[in-house]
Amino acid sequence: MKAYIMSKKSKTVTLGGGCFWCVEAQFNALDGVEKIEPGYMGGTLENPTYEQVCTGETGHAEVVNIHYNPEEISYELLIYLFFHAHDPTQLNRQGGDIGTQYRSVIFYEDQAEKESIERVINNLKENDAEFQNIVTSLEPKSTFYKAEPHHFNYYEQNPNQTYCKLVIAPKLASFKQKIKESL
Repeated sequence: MKAYIMSKKSKTVTLGGGCFWCVEAQFNALDGVEKIEPGYMGGTLENPTYEQVCTGETGHAEVVNIHYNPEEISYELLIYLFFHAHDPTQLNRQGGDIGTQYRSVIFYEDQAEKESIERVINNLKENDAEFQNIVTSLEPKSTFYKAEPHHFNYYEQNPNQTYCKLVIAPKLASFKQKIKESL
């Protein structure tokens, strides 16, 4: 398990790319990532539970708060890698996970972050046919609700669970390969 040591310059990016177990496992593989918290954002219900979010009726997305050291990894690189961590052209789904709670979404803090995200998207669209139809929504940050404790480090704690073996492990292997190719 990754030991979390937060730097004084730590910043946070909030991303939703399908199941938060997958996104957490993928971004835990990156240098400069200090801590990841799975949770829920973007909906109307206060203090939602996993079961409530899974109904697709709360408006929340499964997300991860990624705390990172900007001296080791940039915001734009995290955004770029996010687009390679999932399929940003699928509306309200990732593979077999279907519903608005699995939407591709980036929650931005301010106009500067929104413009950074738009630059990355425009660059991807200009240089890679795979990214011509990005449906990722850009939404202003709202209240982040931490997921229940058993969702933290889910893949690391449950590597032999069926979903972890059949869904997360292949996505993680693919992501690691894309990191090598991209960097």
